[in-house]
Amino acid sequence: MPQIDQLIALAGLLVGFVVGLTGMGGGALMTPILVIIFRVHPLAAIGSDLVASLFMKPVGGFVHWRRGTVEKGIVKWLFVGSVPAAFAGVFVIRLFGAGDALQSRVQLLLGVALVIACFGIVGKSYLDARRRRGLDPQVDGGPVRIRPALTILVGAVVGLIVGMTSVGSGSLMIVLLMVVYPTLTSRRLVGTDLVQAVPLVGAAALGHVLVGDFTLALTLSILIGSIPGVYLGSRLSASAPDVVVRPILVFVLAVSAMKLLNFSNTGLFIGLVVLAIALPPIWVLIAQTRARPRLVAAAASGESLP
Repeated sequence: MPQIDQLIALAGLLVGFVVGLTGMGGGALMTPILVIIFRVHPLAAIGSDLVASLFMKPVGGFVHWRRGTVEKGIVKWLFVGSVPAAFAGVFVIRLFGAGDALQSRVQLLLGVALVIACFGIVGKSYLDARRRRGLDPQVDGGPVRIRPALTILVGAVVGLIVGMTSVGSGSLMIVLLMVVYPTLTSRRLVGTDLVQAVPLVGAAALGHVLVGDFTLALTLSILIGSIPGVYLGSRLSASAPDVVVRPILVFVLAVSAMKLLNFSNTGLFIGLVVLAIALPPIWVLIAQTRARPRLVAAAASGESLP
């Protein structure tokens, strides 16, 4: 029997909880944790995390499929771009070298992917704020005009990033879908993203298994913790203070990115100071965006807000 690492299972529980709470992809958290804290080789961390994700993704996707909150036309064209790109990404990354040099370059690439994920989370939070407060009235859940070429391109770009780093199937894809399809409701965005992620992650996982970037014990350790974590996080997601959870998530990912990018201690300190200064105003702006319709309504009626 494979030996289960209890600490990695505990980390999986934490990551799963955050994923269930925020809806963001677990690769952006679990892979850096494996590399930075547990000193797992980057490629082994990416491959094992992708295989673990393959067992978790279908659960949410199945629920949304049954509820009818999946845009099948969008999913179809995403498949066309993402599946071959994700599989190819496993082999494209081999062009970066071999041995320790390859592992080092993959680590740097993972750091860049986390920076992109940070911007993705901020962008998603802002777009969510506009949707929830009705600043985008065109979001009405009506018929969606499919844009095949742009959808294939989105799938290919995200698929390539996922195949190379395991990051992006949730944190990046849903942001790009928001931009390309602004009329999609939040539920349909989430449902479409979850369903498209199954073959995307499956293609990337298959590629990493074929080239040997997979450790059974590591994958099982992740799954043992992450599955109950996702369940618990999902149960609490409705009451989670988004304005607190996501800034913390961005902070953690940004610090992880700096570590993976081999920042010096001085550079890391400067980065932490910049984050501490920049993040609060950003989320104040997002909070104001959420509250703006309420403020406008109060001003129009001559009422004062408490």
